[in-house]
Amino acid sequence: MLSTLINLADQITFTWPWIFILLPLPGLVYYFVPATPSRHYRLKVAGLRVKGKRSSGSKYLSHNIQRLLLGCWLWLLLLLSASHPQWIGNPVPLPNKGHDLMLAVDISGSMQMQDMRLDQQPTDRLTAVKKIVSDFVLRREGDRLGLIVFGSQAYLHVPLSHDRSTVSGQLIDIQLRMAGEQTAIGDAIALAVKRLKDQPEDARVLILLTDGANTSGEIDPLQAAQLAASQKLKIYTIGIGADELEVETLFGLSRRINPSQELDEYTLRTLAKKTGGQYFRARSTEELNAIYQELDRLEPIEQQSQVFRPRYSLLHWPLSLAIISLMMVFSGRWLLTLWRQRHQGQSQQQEKSRPMKNHTVSNNE
Repeated sequence: MLSTLINLADQITFTWPWIFILLPLPGLVYYFVPATPSRHYRLKVAGLRVKGKRSSGSKYLSHNIQRLLLGCWLWLLLLLSASHPQWIGNPVPLPNKGHDLMLAVDISGSMQMQDMRLDQQPTDRLTAVKKIVSDFVLRREGDRLGLIVFGSQAYLHVPLSHDRSTVSGQLIDIQLRMAGEQTAIGDAIALAVKRLKDQPEDARVLILLTDGANTSGEIDPLQAAQLAASQKLKIYTIGIGADELEVETLFGLSRRINPSQELDEYTLRTLAKKTGGQYFRARSTEELNAIYQELDRLEPIEQQSQVFRPRYSLLHWPLSLAIISLMMVFSGRWLLTLWRQRHQGQSQQQEKSRPMKNHTVSNNE
């Protein structure tokens, strides 16, 4: 019981608690302000006039005590209202202030190259990207994330959202060549600039992953980089693909090829440099995973959790109680006055009827 009362006290606060210093004011007024002279009335009895007080004795004292208690009660309620009491609700967690982070993923035909490994099994580049990047997305608590896919054209697949699960699920569902066979890097950057231009300047980030060079689209990647720099959009670029891959020839022989010979590393480095980002090279699944962990370090997640405690005003409760108390006092006095008047009227009628009965009896005699 005591702990419950303590918890309730912790959840109640006063905006102006200093107003309670006025609590003894009525007592100070009573003791230090001179009382008004007592009023007298004249009682006329059989031609004599006698001066006297309106009331005296215990009845007068009881009446004054009632008035004093009522005044103190109303004064306390008015001070409670004036102090503006508030109820502090339970803490409500707020989302951390994070980044507006757009992911741009190449889904052109070249991403089907099987030069990556997952669980010791060969796999294509896009499948490895789905696994690593989806884990990265789920870690980015507090960020707003979006997804752009690009091939021959660039499309906004998922708009900026705090729903990391949805972004991760949509990333896993993308398919090769759904945006075409070629690679429109410049268009992907321009689309990211368009989607992030209205967001805070210090939080705009684009992570662009590709395995080739710009072979399609209407905007040159370097021109798009200038546009991104003017909008304070930081671009991190990732070139994916192994340097060597052993393939079999028609006669059962094997030879080594470079599956990443189409990768335009110069352009990717320039894009990152112009916008204040960095370029990364992912030759394996392990390197790709390490790159996204490094991005977590370069663009750290806000760790400080913030909570909000709502406040609800309680001012109307003591004010309503004061009004109800006054209404009860006045209605009680009014009902008491009506009862007295009715009782006095009945008594007067009874007194008037008695002599008439006696007079009637005497006449009959």
